[in-house]
Amino acid sequence: MSAARTTRAAELRQLLQRAAHAYYVLDAPLMEDPVYDRLYRELLELEAAQPELISPDSPTQRVGGAPAEGFSSVEHRIGLLSLDNAFSLEELEAWYGRLLKVLDRTPEPGAPLPQLPMVGELKIDGNALALSYDHGLLVRAATRGDGERGEEITANVRTIQSVPLRLQLEQPPAWLEVRGEALIPDGTFMAINAERASRGEALFANPRNACAGTLRQLDPKVVAARRLDFFAYTLHLPDGWQPAPTTQWESLQWLRAAGFKVNPNAELLPSLAAVEGFFAQWEEGRKALPYATDGVVVKLNDLRLQADAGFTQKAPRWAIALKYAAEEAPSKLLRLACQVGRTGVITPVAEFEPVPLAGTTVGRATLHNADRLAELDLHAGDTIVVRKAGEIIPEVVRVLSELRPAGAVRLQLPHTCPECSSQLVREEGEAATRCVNSSCPAILRGALRHWVSKGALDVDGLGSKLIEQLVDRGLVGSIADLYRLDAALLASLERMGAKSAENLVAALAASKAQPWHRQLYGLGIHHVGEVNAKALAQAFPSVGELATAAAHTPEAITAVFGIGEQIAQSLQQWFATAANQRLLEQLEALGFSLAATEPELAQAAARAHGSGDAALQGQTFVLTGTLPSLSRSQAQALIEAAGGKVSGSVSKKTSYVVAGAEAGSKLTKAESLGVAVLDEAGLQALLAG
Repeated sequence: MSAARTTRAAELRQLLQRAAHAYYVLDAPLMEDPVYDRLYRELLELEAAQPELISPDSPTQRVGGAPAEGFSSVEHRIGLLSLDNAFSLEELEAWYGRLLKVLDRTPEPGAPLPQLPMVGELKIDGNALALSYDHGLLVRAATRGDGERGEEITANVRTIQSVPLRLQLEQPPAWLEVRGEALIPDGTFMAINAERASRGEALFANPRNACAGTLRQLDPKVVAARRLDFFAYTLHLPDGWQPAPTTQWESLQWLRAAGFKVNPNAELLPSLAAVEGFFAQWEEGRKALPYATDGVVVKLNDLRLQADAGFTQKAPRWAIALKYAAEEAPSKLLRLACQVGRTGVITPVAEFEPVPLAGTTVGRATLHNADRLAELDLHAGDTIVVRKAGEIIPEVVRVLSELRPAGAVRLQLPHTCPECSSQLVREEGEAATRCVNSSCPAILRGALRHWVSKGALDVDGLGSKLIEQLVDRGLVGSIADLYRLDAALLASLERMGAKSAENLVAALAASKAQPWHRQLYGLGIHHVGEVNAKALAQAFPSVGELATAAAHTPEAITAVFGIGEQIAQSLQQWFATAANQRLLEQLEALGFSLAATEPELAQAAARAHGSGDAALQGQTFVLTGTLPSLSRSQAQALIEAAGGKVSGSVSKKTSYVVAGAEAGSKLTKAESLGVAVLDEAGLQALLAG
């Protein structure tokens, strides 16, 4: 290979990368288009003459290769959680109150609210992406998917000019994860639809749908032609890498310096009042933007406080999406339908004359429960006002009672289950109305769908349509019956060939090896989600131990961090039900362990004895305030690894309160109860034994 050609190719790559960044990210072109085109052609010719000169970050590789046959599923290095939503300033203030509480900064009655600096960013109406870099080079791009796994669409994302193929850093980290939003600007969207109309093709409903459809195109050349854009807003770096940002605001500056396009309308906001002002400013201002937005995202600025606040099962506690009022439209109610969920909950659904809302046509909306139905005072033939909550989920806002037909009958939930005709039950203090017949086909279908879902047994090839066939034909009457199906029987069903049937039988057999916590989650016990199932499975390594605790020592269950009385009661009821006892017996007979395997037990033991030889075994800690070098989650992990437990409240049973700067009411309570108080150094000394 000629050294001169190698050097020239490197020069051209650097020039073209710098020019593309200036043009697509900074909106400040460095050179005229003809000059760029001439340099690009020169690089293209060099690479054609000597293919070994082609590198993954070459501008010529943004579009290349044959169309993909499909997309593979990949696991995210760091999960992509969605955000909780607020639809009013009152809901924003309630979120802020919860945030102060979890950070132990709730003020005394009458005292002013502590003001935590936050960052306000526009909520771009696009599609979330996860970008992975290896030593500065883009190696993978994936969709959000279910938050844990997404579709690998690297070839398509490489066509987005505002996504750097190589970071503009002299010393990039060993790995980098970037989160951001892919979008199609309004002007580009209109041009795409005009072109599709000229060819007689169906039009895209809105830019977000067009973007989602584009990202899933199998041919990268089609993606390139639609000229997507990208805004980066979050980064994840290796532990200990320096210099690392310490705030969200610094993170945005870091992303800009690394070559990413960051939305210019973000602001550092010193108080909740400033957040509300930012929200009000952009309610009208967003209409002049060249892309769609549906609200603002509010994030706690301090990254250490973010770590202290932590996450719920579905979303970070330190951020929230504050949505603008949704578009509304009137429609005529056609009928009231009812759906039966996997736990037997009856959900009323309004079916109405289809109306266009926020880019799609809708004709159904959930009414949640009997209380909401009564609150709306819904009658047959009513004219209703419908909107999309968060511009996604249709909901009935109100009834225009002045347009009600004469003699209209008031609507209410039925007294019997629409699926099995069993009497419906509503327990005192509960909003939900339920079918309690465990043999109800709707409950069975829901239980089967949950059992085979991604977070549970993760059985490929067993979708909703096939489950409906199995239940409706009486071939499956319980979860255990799935494992008695054979390939010949499955092959006789609609849309099932011999090969698909064999694959499904194999997938079901393989699912028996799923970890104990997935099996527990798959049972669908009320209030036991994925996170709770992991905590319970770690504390009770077998179904027998958990069942015994539920029946005789519920306090052992509530002693598990994050598990309350509601979950303990739910477990007690579930294990006391004869049908559930039979199910467990059948699963064990079919080869399910319903218990932790030896490797799982070894890992749990390593966690329990991994620091200080279980130096904190049996001791309970409460964390409050900001520690000098440890985040709250890091301190909790160290305590739990040494056999200790971390609680959220102080009591006489608390062994130690670990207090940092700006410690709140927990410190005061500890002092009043005579509980020992440690600083970070004291905690480290305990850990060292």
